[in-house]
Amino acid sequence: MTMGSHEHHSERGYMHRQDDYLKRLRRIEGQVRGLQRMVEDEKYCIDILTQVSAVTKALQSVSLALLDEHLNHCLTQAAATGGVEAKEKVKEASDAIARLVRS
Repeated sequence: MTMGSHEHHSERGYMHRQDDYLKRLRRIEGQVRGLQRMVEDEKYCIDILTQVSAVTKALQSVSLALLDEHLNHCLTQAAATGGVEAKEKVKEASDAIARLVRS
């Protein structure tokens, strides 16, 4: 995963919910550690796959929430400004959506 090359923005759109996102990501991190334990303990394949599905859905949920924040904050601001920045933000959003759909 590459870190954003757009570090010049002063505040991200998700900052008002940063604690919520961190809490959700820590929960996902715990789920992944649980998956590792399941494999180490040689648990039943279907049980592991069920948990993989839960982790995947949790990550998708975070992704969609962040995308929504981006559309409502960054993209809206760029659209109000117009010009090249607006076109760049639309392209970023389209690329992000394409990555989510492919994943």
